[in-house]
Formats: sequence, C-alpha cells, structure tokens
Amino acid sequence: MNKPLRYKLNIFLFLLPALILFICVLIAPIIMSLAYSFTEWNGFTTPEFIGIKNYIELFTSRSINIGRALKNALLLALLSCIIQLPFALWLALRLARPIKGRTALLSIFFMPVLISTVVIGQLWLKIYNPDYGVLNVFLRSVGLDKWTNIWLGNKKTALGAAFVPILWQYVGYHMLLMYAGIRGVPVELSEAAMLDGCTPAQVSRYIIIPYIRPILRVSVIFAITGSLKSFDLIYVLTNGGPSHTTEVPSTLMINLLFLRNRYGMGSTIAVMLIILCFFFALVINALFKEEK
Repeated sequence: MNKPLRYKLNIFLFLLPALILFICVLIAPIIMSLAYSFTEWNGFTTPEFIGIKNYIELFTSRSINIGRALKNALLLALLSCIIQLPFALWLALRLARPIKGRTALLSIFFMPVLISTVVIGQLWLKIYNPDYGVLNVFLRSVGLDKWTNIWLGNKKTALGAAFVPILWQYVGYHMLLMYAGIRGVPVELSEAAMLDGCTPAQVSRYIIIPYIRPILRVSVIFAITGSLKSFDLIYVLTNGGPSHTTEVPSTLMINLLFLRNRYGMGSTIAVMLIILCFFFALVINALFKEEK
C-alpha cells in the first residue's frame, strides 16, 4: 500500500468512531422521524402508511393549533435577538476592558448555564409563587399590591413570565462566546483607533463588533434555533398552560407523543422543527455573508 493511500486510510479509521456515533445519534433518528411522519402509529401496533395526511392535519386542525405554538416560539426567538443578545454583547464589551474582578464576574454571569434547567425552573417557580414568591412580596413591600399577580396562572402574564427565565439563563452563554471573540481582536487595531481620537464606544462600534461578526452569527443561530426547540423550562414552569397559552412546538410534540399516543403526528412536528432550524440557519448565514 502506497503512502498517500495509507495516510487517507489512517484518517478514515480515526474519524470512523465519531462518524458512527454521529450517524446513530443524529442522522438515524432524523430518518426514522421522517419515515414515521408519513404513518399513523400509536407506538404499539404496526405503523400504517397514510402519506402526507399528518402534514395536512398539522396545519389545518384546530385541536392541534400548531400556529399558536409556532407564534410563541418565533416570539421567543425575536426577544432573544433584541434583548438577550444585545445585553450579552454589552456585558462582553464591558468585561473585555481591564476591570477589577473580571474573572469572578465572568463566572457569576456564566453560572446559570451550568445549573440544571429543572433546578432553575423550580427556582423561578418559587420567585413567581403568588403567596410567598419574591416578586409579589417585593411588590407588596413597596405598596404596589395591585400589581401582584398569579404570574404563571394568568393567561395575560404566563407567556412573558415563562420567557424571562429562558432569556436570563443563556445570557452568560452568549456573553462568553462574544467575550472570547473580543479578546481575539488585535490590540493594535484598538490602540490605533484610540490614537486617532476614537472614543471607547466608537472603537466597539467600528472595530470590535465588525471583527467578531462570525461569533455574532453563531450566537444568532444558536439563539433562534434554541428558541424554536425550547422545551425544558416551559415544561417545568407551565407545561404549555394555562389553556395552552405558553405552548411551543416541543411541548405540543411531547403531548401528542406520550399523552395522545400519536407518534406519527409527533414525528411530523419533529420534522417541521428540523426544517425550520435548517432554514433559519441558512437565512442567517446569508445575512451575515461577508464580501470577499
């Protein structure tokens, strides 16, 4: 065996375990979900092929109401882009400057990402508790009793109250990504700009932010696709209630799969989420495409 062929074989053998794991964990479930989405199956009997009837029912049935779930997920994605990411960028820009206790602050802001989502859900359930929750107790203590509310039980406030912990938890994640990108900006660029009379705000706007565009693109992709796939905190806090006000595609999918035993319809929602995530990833990549 000649040397180039042996070299390529060695590369293939090194990559083979990761390739097998990738196929088993990601590719195979996607193919199975796609196959089941064209069937009517309750999880016990033999799947019955029904073509695209699940897809038609998904977007026409009032009992499923995928429109409301998608609207909530897209609203969360929008809030992530206009609240979560700008705040994370502001924190990253501030912490990239020489300040006292920077390492401790980075750890503090990143800590919510490390905590289990179930624990965070229970924490916010206590904060929102209508009787002894910190939020209502604070409002009563400052004389704003009329503002107290059953935050997760009121249709008008449940969606916003459920979104707050999600936005809060992942600020530190995006902050750390952006901070790493900012620390990679050549110091010479910032120093030259300061010598030319630029203020720190101008340096951030015209040098640092354009330089970290690839990091910002990754953060936007993660924020939007993460919002479309959001499940755990919504499930812990409201489980889609009250009256499906906080329903998102993932909670609807779980409801169809395990409560109604509609594995075909649940797989249809899974396929729809995969397509949406790929679509938004392609759109964001196109929007952030740089001139060569």
